[in-house]
Amino acid sequence: MLALRLPEEIETRLDALAKATGRTKSYYAKEAIMTHLEDLEDAYMAEAAYLRFKASGEKGIPLEEVERRLGLAD
Repeated sequence: MLALRLPEEIETRLDALAKATGRTKSYYAKEAIMTHLEDLEDAYMAEAAYLRFKASGEKGIPLEEVERRLGLAD
């Protein structure tokens, strides 16, 4: 179970949407969370990977070199 307080403006918009569509506010809150949760997970995983790479001291490969190695360079 999750309980959260929303700014009044968001609460009003959510309430209007729920009334206009016949769905519950909880339905739309769940949809919004599910839609954006994967993006948030990806962002945090990418940040963690970047920090591990930075701490390793390993040097990066320029994009042009990656493209060349993959046969993508012109």
